[in-house]
Amino acid sequence: MSDLTPQARSQRIAARLAKRHASERRFRALGFLAVALSALVLAFLLVTMTANAIGGFKRAELSFPVDLAGGMLQVDPAQLESEDPVRALEGAGLRDVVQFAASKALGDKAAAELDSEAWREVARQIASDPALLNTSFEVSLAASDDLAAGLRGEGNPQSIALASQLAAKGQLATRFDPGFLSRSDATSPQAVGIWGALKGSMLTMLVTLALAFPIGVFAAVYLEEFAPRNRWTDLIEVSINNLAAVPSIIFGLLGLALFLSIFPYWRSAPLIGGMTLALMTMPVIVISGRNAIKAVPPSIRDAALAVGASRVQTVFHHVLPLALPGILTGTIIGMARALGETAPLLMIGMKAFVATPPDGFTSPSSVLPVQIFLWSDEIDRGFVERTSAAIIVLLLFLLAMNSIAIYLRNRFENRW
Repeated sequence: MSDLTPQARSQRIAARLAKRHASERRFRALGFLAVALSALVLAFLLVTMTANAIGGFKRAELSFPVDLAGGMLQVDPAQLESEDPVRALEGAGLRDVVQFAASKALGDKAAAELDSEAWREVARQIASDPALLNTSFEVSLAASDDLAAGLRGEGNPQSIALASQLAAKGQLATRFDPGFLSRSDATSPQAVGIWGALKGSMLTMLVTLALAFPIGVFAAVYLEEFAPRNRWTDLIEVSINNLAAVPSIIFGLLGLALFLSIFPYWRSAPLIGGMTLALMTMPVIVISGRNAIKAVPPSIRDAALAVGASRVQTVFHHVLPLALPGILTGTIIGMARALGETAPLLMIGMKAFVATPPDGFTSPSSVLPVQIFLWSDEIDRGFVERTSAAIIVLLLFLLAMNSIAIYLRNRFENRW
């Protein structure tokens, strides 16, 4: 280098600078490409799911008038205020009245394609408004699966022809189905709903949070602030770190062997599912909690101890409030992972067909990820659309849960 002329030395330095700048430009371009590719994949996923979910929130419905004028149904108004008004209306012959009205308006062939349980919607409508008993009103009720497939251009030619004929008259159309958010699982895609699985997920997450958060936080506080430094605590720390990386199905096996042996009659209950997911979530909360506590400056502890606070007061009055935002961040991550888990819940039996929402923490139930998994395995295309709609509901539930946690984290966040 010393033998080079100043001009050659300047040229070599310029070449090295140009090479370094080119390397930096390539790195920035690769970073931008990675971000753009991730954004495109995410956008494709959201657009695809949303496009499919639009059909999942709808169903094929037959529209026709139901005439109850002239006292066609002899029902005591007091029965409509009972615990089961639908049964009272069934005993009065509402099922036959609805079927007769469908045959009169649509024809026998089309009326045969009315869903067998569609009359229950009319019963619930009458129960909510008894004045309908003496009037004529328009109803839109679920069609059969075959007629719904025919409206989509699928199935046998007879169903397609009948669906086209009814659609041309305005008697068959695809409409928004609010009952999808209030019904439970069913064997027909026209009759399924997501409320049972959604309520099961809510109950399961409540149990998970109630167990994993306090135990995880107290374990993190003890290990970081009070536990003696010896080989036993080192072994516990290594074990917790390893548990955070264990596949989720292992926790399902643990829940199957431990909790179901103690509570054999609570199989597929949110309580068992929540305890199983709490085992999986706890290590994440402990690790994030220890890191958050460790990030609190030592000066905070020294200042509290200097003014006469005890060790426990220092931790719970000063250190823990400052570490709480970081702890909540780990809790968000752990709960989001738990909400989307399927394998451990399948192991404890939360894959059963449950046609009614759970009444409590010990009632048989399903959860959203398992419901999505079961519907995705169905052959009928109607279940494919319902699966996409259920995924959107799961994403919205996850967004709502995370939004609440982020709000709490920001509210408790302190600066020093």
